[in-house]
Amino acid sequence: MKHIHFIGICGVGMSALAILWKKKGWKVTGSDVGFYPPISTHLRKHGVEYYPGWHPERIGASQSLIHNPGQSEQSHLIARDLSATLQDDNKPDLVVVGNVAGSENPEWKFVQEAKIPYVSYPELISQNLVKENSIVCAGTYGKTSSAILLSWILQRADFKPAYMFGGLSLNMEESADDPTESEWSVLEGDEYKTARWDNKAKFFSYKPTHLLLTSVKWDHADIYATEESYFEAFRKLIAMVPKDGLIVASEDVPSSVANRREKASYTAPTSLAPIRGNDKMITYGKSEKSDYHYTNLKQTKKYLSFDIIHKQKNYHIEAPIIGEYMADNICGAFAMANEIGIESDKIIKALNKFKGIKRRLEKRGEINGTDIFDDIAHSPFKAQAVLETLRLLYCHCEAKGRSNPSVEEITQPLSMAHNEKPRIFAIFEPNTGNRQRIAISNYDNAFTNADEVIIPRLTKIKTKKLSSQANSMPNAEAVETPIESEELAKIISHTHNNVKYFEDDKKLVDYIKEKTRPCDAVVFLGSHGFRGMIDDLVNAKF
Repeated sequence: MKHIHFIGICGVGMSALAILWKKKGWKVTGSDVGFYPPISTHLRKHGVEYYPGWHPERIGASQSLIHNPGQSEQSHLIARDLSATLQDDNKPDLVVVGNVAGSENPEWKFVQEAKIPYVSYPELISQNLVKENSIVCAGTYGKTSSAILLSWILQRADFKPAYMFGGLSLNMEESADDPTESEWSVLEGDEYKTARWDNKAKFFSYKPTHLLLTSVKWDHADIYATEESYFEAFRKLIAMVPKDGLIVASEDVPSSVANRREKASYTAPTSLAPIRGNDKMITYGKSEKSDYHYTNLKQTKKYLSFDIIHKQKNYHIEAPIIGEYMADNICGAFAMANEIGIESDKIIKALNKFKGIKRRLEKRGEINGTDIFDDIAHSPFKAQAVLETLRLLYCHCEAKGRSNPSVEEITQPLSMAHNEKPRIFAIFEPNTGNRQRIAISNYDNAFTNADEVIIPRLTKIKTKKLSSQANSMPNAEAVETPIESEELAKIISHTHNNVKYFEDDKKLVDYIKEKTRPCDAVVFLGSHGFRGMIDDLVNAKF
């Protein structure tokens, strides 16, 4: 039996691939800094072996193979030769190295020393899951939801797609699958770097014949130092799509990205221009000028409904999910599915049964009548979209800072205890890119739809080395420290008058329990797991 090992297995994408390889008949092991539900539960359910920390001895290195600084080089080499054959049974045939593995990671160092074959996460996908018709869902936000939507629609339409996405679907048991007979693949295309040794975006590995482009707004400042460098990655992705391929793009994608190819004689109906003479470019969004546009949006606590208009035909959509922003993702997925030949009634039936995605405005429970939500929104832009939806639902009023409201009606208004207005508490932790100083301006007015913003103790991340050009002080250390908790609270407080910081998790949880009242909403926003605080709240006893 072949053995594959994952360094950094507890990410949604890496764990999904681990489970898929287990189903392929491989022995699967993995390591990471820590394990939390639902990933740990999912791995255990499928019999995947995993352990916390980095232990090269568990993948073939004996203690004598791990060089002791006090040991002479000669004695180390002798010990290594004696023990090497004893450890071969534990050595993987292939190692998948996640971005969590830094240059000093002992498992990663051993893999290189022992010359064990290794690949990055995108390389494993590229070599195994990319099919003849490769649909790649990319964009700053909306890519995970769109990949899950399309995978679900194609599956229900009996296309039997291979798929991979970095989220947990509430409809599909797994986040990755590889039916051998499939001619179609649906892949989430992430713009983050491929690996520690490869800074190019992951989506370049997926050979798109069909591209669903949801959004392009500067993000990941730890990788893309300028907006232009970020935009350029998406221009290169667009250029990869063959002339007989298909691009479905949001009307909000900047024209400076979409116009990368030669302009055709056809005039685009939105800010996007078509791409090359033989390319097919379809646009979607709220504007009537888009090829597919949506209108009559209605949001309740139980469902989202709206109409999609295409070539003067009206398609009514109703899905048991919340989140106004999901209408945009659904419209894009509908457009792509319709353009590749799936009948509209099959698409609509699939959407009627679409339950949503874990950690996308997922209601985790309630305490004393206060609803507790969890969302992966790890950037100011994503947090802003989530808070707009909650403002509409819980405060039964137009979200602050919005113009041209698209929510026409909100039914089933919430009762208010003691005639007090419901409040929204947002606990926020940004990703690495949004802790870089170049991203500070993005926080302006991002949290206006929260009544109170709370910053927890942020996860420790590495400092960023500055280039010699960026370091203008010759005697200064060329290192940029990331934004930490207290500083982030001060940054947000420049445009919000109620921001708090809690170093202690228990005090944060106790504060929420004490301050919230019936009909309030609490939302945890961030890609990290909040160290069990959500479970502590949901399971709190009064």
